[in-house]
Amino acid sequence: MNEDEELSRLVGDIYDAALAPACWPEVLPKVAQFVDGQAAGLLSKDSVSKVGAAYYHCGVAPQYIQVYAETYYKFDPMTALAFFDVGQIASIVDLVPYDEFRQGRFYREWVEPQGWIDAANVVLEKSATTFAYLSVMRDRKAGFVDEAMRRRMMLIAPHVRRAVLIGRAIDLKSAETATFADTLDGLGAGLFLIDSGGRIVHANAAGHALLNAGNVLKGTSGRLSAADPEADRTLHEIFAAAGKGDAALGAEGIAVPLTASDSEPYVVHTLPLTSGARRRAGIAYAATTALFVQKASLHTPSPPEAIARTYKLTPSELRVLLAIVEVGGVPEVAEALGVSAETIRTHLGRLYEKTGARRQAELVKLLAGFVSPLA
Repeated sequence: MNEDEELSRLVGDIYDAALAPACWPEVLPKVAQFVDGQAAGLLSKDSVSKVGAAYYHCGVAPQYIQVYAETYYKFDPMTALAFFDVGQIASIVDLVPYDEFRQGRFYREWVEPQGWIDAANVVLEKSATTFAYLSVMRDRKAGFVDEAMRRRMMLIAPHVRRAVLIGRAIDLKSAETATFADTLDGLGAGLFLIDSGGRIVHANAAGHALLNAGNVLKGTSGRLSAADPEADRTLHEIFAAAGKGDAALGAEGIAVPLTASDSEPYVVHTLPLTSGARRRAGIAYAATTALFVQKASLHTPSPPEAIARTYKLTPSELRVLLAIVEVGGVPEVAEALGVSAETIRTHLGRLYEKTGARRQAELVKLLAGFVSPLA
C-alpha cells in the first residue's frame, strides 16, 4: 500500500471516530504506525495547574497512565505547548533543551523506563486555560523525531483536529454511527446534510432555526449559502472537495468562521460522508457532507501563552517561571525539574532581563497579573 492509499484509509477511520468516539483506541495505533511512532494519545493539559488528562491512548501501560495522572504531570514539559500555534508540530527539543529534559524526573522515572526517547506533538484546540493535543511517542529503535515524522504528522493533524472538534460539537458520547441520522434533531448544534452541489438534503431543528433567522446562513432555492461572500465561496469549495473522498478536504473546512448580521461569531465544521461507517448516513440522504454550525467562543490566550508572547520567553524560560510560581525557590525548582540549581539560575537571570523583574516575588506578581481578569 502506498502512502496516499494508507493516508486515505486512516483519514476515513479518523472521521468515523468523530461520530463514534469508542473507535479512538482502535484508530490511535494506526495513527502511530502511519507516522512511525510506537505509542499515541489524545490528551489535554491545563496550562496553569499543569494537570493533564489522557482521554484515549495506546502503547502505554495502564500503570504508567495512572502514575502520570498522580505525579508526573507536574514535570511534563508539554505545558510549553500552550504557546505553540494550533497545528504546529513540536518535538521534545522544541519544548526544552534535551540535556535538561534527560536530567529531569519525568524523563528518568517515566519516559526512560518505558524505552521512549522523543515525541511529536500537535495542538488541536486551545482555550484560555486548557489545550488539547495529539502526542505520538518514539522508542530508542525508531530514534528522535525527524522530518519524515513531522511531515506525516502534518498530513494527519488537520483530520484529527476536525474529528475532535466535531466530536465535541455533537457530543454523541455513546451514539452509534448507524443511528446518526436518527439523532440529528437532538443535537444542539445546527446540522445540515449537503450534496456535492451545495443543496440541503436534510437539516435538524437547530439548523432550521438558523435558516429561519437568516442572519448567518440562508437556504436559497434549496442551496445553502453563507451571508459572508468569502465564507460562502469557501463552503462551496468544501462541498465539491468532499465528494472526492476523505483525504481531499485536507485542512479546508476546519472551523470556518462565519459572522452573523448582528456581528455574533459562528463557526462551521465539515465532515465528509462518502466513505467509512459514515457512508450509511450519507446514502440515506444522498448527502456527501455533514455541516455542523454553532456559536464560536473567541480564543483568549492562556496566561502562560500571553506572558510568553509578551516577553518573548522560550519554552524553557516559561517552564521555569511556572515552576517558580508553583514550587518556590531555586533549590526547590531544581529538585522538582531534576536539573542543577545553576541551570535554574541561568533561566531566572534571563527571566529578570526580559520581564524587568528584580526578584522572584515580582515574577509571581507578574504572572498573577496575567491571570487576573482585572489586569
